[in-house]
Amino acid sequence: MSFKVLTVFTILLCLLSVSAGLAVAQDDPFENAVTALNAKSFTQKQKAIDDLLAIKDPRAIPILRTMLAGDLYAQKSDDRIITRTKADKGYEHFDVITGESLGVAGSRDAKKISINNSLRNVLLTAIAKLGLSGDDPDVRLSAAKQMLKDVSPESVKLLKDALQVEVNDKVKQALNLAIAVIDVNSQETATRLDSIEVLSQSMESEVRVILNDVLKKDDQGEFVETDIQVINAARDALDRIEFKLGIYNQLKNLFFGLSLGSVLLLAAVGLAITFGVMGVINMAHGEMIMLGAYTTYVMQQLMPNALGTSLILSIPAAFIVAGLVGIAIERGVIRFMYGRPLETLLATFGISLILQQLVRSIFSPLNRSVANPDWMSGSVEINPALFLTYNRLYIILFSLLVLAALMLLLKKTRFGLHMRAVTQNRRMARAMGIRSGWIDAMTFGLGSGIAGIAGVALSQLTNVGPNMGQAYIIDSFMVVVFGGVGNLLGTFFGAMTLGIANKFLEPAAGTVLAKILILIFIIIFIQRRPRGMFALKGRAADL
Repeated sequence: MSFKVLTVFTILLCLLSVSAGLAVAQDDPFENAVTALNAKSFTQKQKAIDDLLAIKDPRAIPILRTMLAGDLYAQKSDDRIITRTKADKGYEHFDVITGESLGVAGSRDAKKISINNSLRNVLLTAIAKLGLSGDDPDVRLSAAKQMLKDVSPESVKLLKDALQVEVNDKVKQALNLAIAVIDVNSQETATRLDSIEVLSQSMESEVRVILNDVLKKDDQGEFVETDIQVINAARDALDRIEFKLGIYNQLKNLFFGLSLGSVLLLAAVGLAITFGVMGVINMAHGEMIMLGAYTTYVMQQLMPNALGTSLILSIPAAFIVAGLVGIAIERGVIRFMYGRPLETLLATFGISLILQQLVRSIFSPLNRSVANPDWMSGSVEINPALFLTYNRLYIILFSLLVLAALMLLLKKTRFGLHMRAVTQNRRMARAMGIRSGWIDAMTFGLGSGIAGIAGVALSQLTNVGPNMGQAYIIDSFMVVVFGGVGNLLGTFFGAMTLGIANKFLEPAAGTVLAKILILIFIIIFIQRRPRGMFALKGRAADL
């Protein structure tokens, strides 16, 4: 009897806990307010928006923005508020609060939550209030910038109230800018002039649109604006903004030039060592880059849920794979052709074709995409006119680290000492007991391995394909010849000079003409300095 009583008591407790949980879920004010967005009347919808505003839950901001964009729906089966995306067979539904997928349904299984102009203004105000009153400065800054796009005279009081309690300088600047955007249309000239002065300090695209509206002309070519002071102030502000934009565009070109120079440095530094030590024209050097990129792709396929770890592990893996292939090429082909540069050129060109076809047979001719890890995605915003992408920043730093490590290898290790000895005087190095054949193989492997590392970096900038190395082989030779054969410092300056020059010439002359002009410059330069910027002494000088 006691066992039955205990069982009944346990069942009652379970039922009570479930009912209590349901009661808590039903009494959640945030969920209730979100559900009320699907009310029949616009008055009830406005009350739901006011309730969300009173709760001050940051989850309400993306929901209200979705509603403002007209992408908020309610399922007909249970009135759950959802968003949806196009699927193969209908639309996939997602719970708007949790983001949980609710499966695929037909186009008529959900009803769009409609809004009118009055409700649209209520939504704008609510989104602004929620954003500007948040605890996170980034959220407040995003809300202030959003108001630049949806600014209205009714927002002035809201912006000024937020400005009085704001402590973050960036948010203050954005709030002042939004207020200035509204004050441009003031009835008082002094207020308009002050607002234009504030606008002149910003490079937001919306600011230039507003200033251009002030300078708008009619069909007869006359300014629509009648206040000459406002016209002159707007013209002066626009000129100052354009001047700043020009400076930041040049800085952007410099950044892209440095990133291109870093790629060229990684691609050319191995070639500089190989060419400097052995005098071999290696036309398969680009395929070593390709092998490194495909190694990165394979590592990512093996570790799809650990992109950062797979990328880091790809660096030594690509070095080993490309290095071993380089040693095999040197031992199998090139060592029989020393002193015959034209034959090595033809032989390595044939090897490059073989490697390309091998990759096509294994991976197919289609390009492969290598995803960036989270810490290499996105960009750092200096100002609205200048963004520095993380992947290019990391590649610049990575190329400098590789160069520094290589210089330490050459200056501080026994292998580096022997390699420099062979570079300067091969016969004397042999007489001192240095195995020049072994040095040749290891040097070729080292140069090929560094090219493989260059492929890892390139996989973060472009798609991986069988022909990707061919795009850099000619540029790599130009860098080596321009900087000085076998000189790492010359390779560094040559890569950075050509990378920056290329990016500054492209906007004015176009991609193809820019490369032609750079090639002409190098030809003229080599006529004056045949050994490049930094010429080696000894054996390399006689090549």
